[in-house]
Amino acid sequence: MDDDIFQGIKDKSPFIAWIHNISLNQQKYMKMKCNDLDLGHDVRYIMFIYDNPGCSQEDLVSMFGQSKGNIAKILKKFEDDGFIKREINPQNRRKYMLNTTDKGNELVPKFRQISLDWEKEVGITDLDADLKKRLAEIAVNTMKLIEEGN
Repeated sequence: MDDDIFQGIKDKSPFIAWIHNISLNQQKYMKMKCNDLDLGHDVRYIMFIYDNPGCSQEDLVSMFGQSKGNIAKILKKFEDDGFIKREINPQNRRKYMLNTTDKGNELVPKFRQISLDWEKEVGITDLDADLKKRLAEIAVNTMKLIEEGN
C-alpha cells in the first residue's frame, strides 16, 4: 500500500474500523498458519470453551455477538469433529455445559502459540497489558449495553 494513501486512510478512519481490521487480519493469519485444519477463525470458539470450562452456548453468543443459530451450527460441527462435548447442566437441565475433548485440548496450545506469534509479529508486547485490559473493559461495556437494550 502506498504510504501517502495509507496515511490518508489512517487519518480518516474511525477507531472501530481499526479494531475490525485487526480482528480480520488476525483471523487471516491464523487461517494461513493452520490451513490444514480448515477451522479458520472459528477456532476462537474452541479456545473460549477451553478457557471457560462448563460455559454455555449463550456465553458464546454474548461474547462473540453471533446469532444463536450460527453458534449452534458451529458447535455441532466441533462436536461432530470431536473437539468439544456437550453435557447437560445439572442445575438447569434445559441447558448444556460445553467442554473441550482431549482432541480440543491438544489443539488449543498450538493455536495459542500461533496467536502469540502473531502478536509479536504485529508489535504487541508486554507493555500493552494496560491497553489489552482497557479493550476488554470496553468489550464488556458493549455487551452490557446491548443486553440492556433487549
